[in-house]
Amino acid sequence: MKEDKFNADEATLSVDLSEATQAVKDNRFEDALMLFEIILKDHPNHIDGLYLASVSSRYLKKFDDAKKYIERLLTNAPDMGRAYQELGHINRDMGNEEQAVIHYRQACELNPALLASWNSLYQYFVKSKNKPAADHALNQIEKRKSLPNALLYIDQILNEGRLGLAETKIRAFLKKNPTHTYAMSLLSEIANRLGYFDDAEFLLEKAVEFKPNDGDLRMQYASILRKKQKFTKTMEQVNILCDQYPDNLTYQAHKASEIMQNGDHETAITLFDDILDKNPYNFSTHTSKGHAQKTLGKTDQAINSYQSAYKIKPDHGESFFSLANLKTYSFTSDELNSMREQVKRVDLSLRDKAYFHFALAQGCESIGEFDEAFFHLETGNKIKNDQSKYSIERMDAELQAQIDVCDEDFFQDLGAGGHLTKDPIFILGLPRAGSTLIEQILASHSMIDGTLELPNILSIAQSLRGGDIYGKLGNYPKSLKTLTLEQREAFGKSFIEDTRIHRKDAPMFTDKMPNNFRHIGLIHLMMPNAKIIDARRYPLDCCFSMFKQLFAQGQEFSYGLAEAGSYYNSYIKLMDHWDKVLPNKILRVNNEDVIDDLEGQVKRMLDYLELPFEEECISFHKTNRSVRTASSEQVRRPVNKDGMGRWKPYAKNLKPLLESLDKNLLTSEDISIIK
Repeated sequence: MKEDKFNADEATLSVDLSEATQAVKDNRFEDALMLFEIILKDHPNHIDGLYLASVSSRYLKKFDDAKKYIERLLTNAPDMGRAYQELGHINRDMGNEEQAVIHYRQACELNPALLASWNSLYQYFVKSKNKPAADHALNQIEKRKSLPNALLYIDQILNEGRLGLAETKIRAFLKKNPTHTYAMSLLSEIANRLGYFDDAEFLLEKAVEFKPNDGDLRMQYASILRKKQKFTKTMEQVNILCDQYPDNLTYQAHKASEIMQNGDHETAITLFDDILDKNPYNFSTHTSKGHAQKTLGKTDQAINSYQSAYKIKPDHGESFFSLANLKTYSFTSDELNSMREQVKRVDLSLRDKAYFHFALAQGCESIGEFDEAFFHLETGNKIKNDQSKYSIERMDAELQAQIDVCDEDFFQDLGAGGHLTKDPIFILGLPRAGSTLIEQILASHSMIDGTLELPNILSIAQSLRGGDIYGKLGNYPKSLKTLTLEQREAFGKSFIEDTRIHRKDAPMFTDKMPNNFRHIGLIHLMMPNAKIIDARRYPLDCCFSMFKQLFAQGQEFSYGLAEAGSYYNSYIKLMDHWDKVLPNKILRVNNEDVIDDLEGQVKRMLDYLELPFEEECISFHKTNRSVRTASSEQVRRPVNKDGMGRWKPYAKNLKPLLESLDKNLLTSEDISIIK
């Protein structure tokens, strides 16, 4: 009976919505609004109902009501581009042009398919004589006007997060129109969001070949190349863009970012300064300049750049988060209050809200406001968790598959082989476990180059999944069983060649991608002589530190206490497995041991790497090199115990973490503190 009632309610809602929507189309806004008010009485958070009720109210010049409907909508769908467009229309009709433009910008950032917002921006830029911005808006308008309606619809649903439906429809479109470059770019964006970077790169490479003068297309291609850290190819594409469009400051900023990625931060800063000379109000360039200064250890200059960014755009969450991410910056009371006001806004994107919450957590902790700090941590992590759709069960199954496939018989059957290089040192484990410290120590040795968190192993693993439909588990790691000796050697040689750009002249180099612990079996098959160091940290310190960090990408397990604890358990289980099937392959380095006995652990690591001791490894904090992780400021200081026990002031909030962690990994004293 309940199911029958539910179906009847849904059918009634569908009929009512259809009738109300038709009234909007017929310009019968009084009738439409009356119907939407009836619908919203029973379904107060209905997205389309709230949106069209706002549209109807605006046409009836009931602007306060129109705003209230949109604000209710944004509490349920904070990143809905059409809602910001409607806010733009409301402010435009009320005569608030400057505020309207702000919302049109937000709309286009969240959903570039919104033609009405581009039209409004174009008219504003023409009137204000901002020719570069007007030209860009006109280009977006002309591009979208030239698209088939089917692609406009797909673009719309893609930018509203409906990836499954968008993928189905875009694949059907491409079967009939296999060389349509915009359709290829949409499919590549779906692949990108789901982590299929090889597919995204292939699609965009072909699209650029078909339409070499499409700046947006080439920029999208350059962005995926950067994500794969193919910096030489990325630089080629950005140089082409800057040659084709020498007055485009966006492309110039991307060029500066690429130069920064290649390690020449001083030149990047010079280019950022050139851009700011032409447009001193370019807040994102101030932030990028701050990143370059931070990487060089010029902390005071970085602070000034981040502050310049938020003074231009007070809701630029990234600038506040970047200050917090220095780990050494203390917010003023005015800055804290400004951030507190920002997170109350409904017309703020989820991206900026997450930035503000994580920044506030750090700021409140530094003044001892632990309850408020945890509130912001929990809220920021929930935003990220809801966006990621992370599944504990799916990750457990993925890691268990490595154990099931890569057993002792697996390695015995495949036998010796692979590329016999001794160059790479893989520093892996969990984020915030001390891998940056280990890398800084080793990179201080004359025979080791420190590089980055290289994505190459993850890309090779992705290529072994097979299948062409995104969101499927694929064949990896089962596909490892069929690798030939030739393939194993080719993968190893390719890894060495593809990573050479990140190296200097040292015979060995580090790769500190933490997630490589999932692929030790693959690494061993490709490069059996590679060295592997497992950076490990006490679980409560490690998991809470992950929970406190807003990662750029790829660490979705960190956005929940239960998720972090479960992932830690699975990591330990998998590492125990690798120790069993590949004995003496991996050196485990505990963060606490490094802090207690730096010299002893340095000698232990260098012995494992078969390298002579060098005093510079002890004074690692004096080593002048670029450090790009969240620990950049911390590894420029001598080892200390500041990071130990940072979870204790939050103990009353950590029961989900305690309940998920294996109690055998914890001390009885710490268990009693949380209980």
